[in-house]
Amino acid sequence: MFPRLRGVLSAVLIVLACLLAPCATLAGWAMHGPADTGRYVAAMAPLADDPDVRDAAADTLGAGFAGIVDEVTAGPVNGTVRLFVRDAARSFTRTEAFRDGWDAANRTVHAAVLRALRDDGTAGRAVTVDLAPVTERVRDRLAEDHVPFARRIPVRHTAVTVLTAHEADRLRKGYHVLDVAAFWLPLAAVVFAVTGIAVAACRRRAVTAAGIGTALGGALLALAVVVGRRLTVAELPGPVDGPAAGAVYDALTETLRTASWLLVGLGLTVALASWLTGRYGRLLRRRSPAKPVTEPTPPRPTRTGL
Repeated sequence: MFPRLRGVLSAVLIVLACLLAPCATLAGWAMHGPADTGRYVAAMAPLADDPDVRDAAADTLGAGFAGIVDEVTAGPVNGTVRLFVRDAARSFTRTEAFRDGWDAANRTVHAAVLRALRDDGTAGRAVTVDLAPVTERVRDRLAEDHVPFARRIPVRHTAVTVLTAHEADRLRKGYHVLDVAAFWLPLAAVVFAVTGIAVAACRRRAVTAAGIGTALGGALLALAVVVGRRLTVAELPGPVDGPAAGAVYDALTETLRTASWLLVGLGLTVALASWLTGRYGRLLRRRSPAKPVTEPTPPRPTRTGL
């Protein structure tokens, strides 16, 4: 193969590998991070102690408790009672019962969403969860802590819609695409990179280019995470808007941010090692003295020759 053609083919393969590297990282993170219930709950657990999340949860709980009081009293309660309910809700978010309920609610909702995404038989149906077991668990925990009137907290079996049918069907298609991409994209990136280096006329330069391209891909992925945070927080309405949504986003994408910076570090390390090897290798070859050429020893005359 001509050197020019080998160079062009190597460049194309290395560029494809560098473009696929951040995409493969994103797909792998999506399938093994937020898509895993255990990892999701573990990532969300520390948020129970985040002040912004606690304030958002307290406002939601306070509004719910106020609605229950309205039903019990058959009319709207006055401002003093609502203020008391809100303060009680804020105090509740600092208890161990709230942390247990937070983990249980996240596990229940995530398991329901994941089950709907993986099962094609749920097409055309909304994703709903019954949070009554979570309410019952929180109530029992409050009763164990001797909280007054804890046993009177009503446990209602109400189906809460997490995703509409249209949203669930759209996410299910995306989930299947990610499932395939999480396996094939990393494999394709490795094959393209190895092949591009193998066919290159100068393999050392090809390795350097692959390292720099990988580092650039990791930097672009880190930038995409930052931009995605701004867009996600800006589009979320209601009580999850603001700092609480940012805290949730940061907890979910912590592994992705780490992976993006690992790509940057790995790419720069490979590029620097390749460059140093080539530079100092040439210097060592120049400094190494050439071995003197020894003239062959003339043969000794034999008796026959004499």
